[in-house]
Amino acid sequence: MRFMFVGDSMTIGRAGDFTWRYRMWQHLRATLGDGSFEIVGPRSALYDTAGDTPAGQAYADPGFPAPARRHLAGWGEGWQHMAPLIGPAVRETGADVLLVSLGLIDLGFYTKADQTVANTRAFIAAAREARPGIRMVLLPVIPNVRAEEDAPFAAEVARFNELLAKTVADLADAASPILLAARPDAYDIHRDTYDGTHPNASGEHRLAGEFAAVLHQAWGIGGPYRAAPDA
Repeated sequence: MRFMFVGDSMTIGRAGDFTWRYRMWQHLRATLGDGSFEIVGPRSALYDTAGDTPAGQAYADPGFPAPARRHLAGWGEGWQHMAPLIGPAVRETGADVLLVSLGLIDLGFYTKADQTVANTRAFIAAAREARPGIRMVLLPVIPNVRAEEDAPFAAEVARFNELLAKTVADLADAASPILLAARPDAYDIHRDTYDGTHPNASGEHRLAGEFAAVLHQAWGIGGPYRAAPDA
């Protein structure tokens, strides 16, 4: 089974992070076993804030193996950026399951809720065209610290999440199922992020835990999430 992580800065991570991708890889190893799954994607780097480039390899665990670092995520990239990239990425990697966390950067800098969800639909269509039986788990947007003081932005986030839920229902297809995850239980931007947006270690575990719960409960993939005993 081939998994691809798709996301923005919360998913690519910055130099020195473990990333929630790493936490998810640990979970899959523990519940599925080595050799029974593969992480795929056209990229593998972290975002290097010092060099302002997505070319870093300074993961918090240097033992994170290169094949497991693969992803399709980018600092400052959202649904509008990933929609034209997902088809080629799926065709080239043969991805079976997409674990997707996108939307915050779109709403914050690029598009309103309606256009953002239109880009979401384009993404889903392209993924399905590339691999008709592909499965997807989509995470709703978690409002960041900006939403606490910017009421119009907070309203756009809420509207997008409503439209995302409707999109998942509208595009339901047993041959290519899409699941909508929930905001991770007890996720607190003041405790689970390092800047009000990007996950710290506890936030990484909560994000991975939500994806793991959906995979296990809906499709019987893996098992209950248990955080590995590290930082």
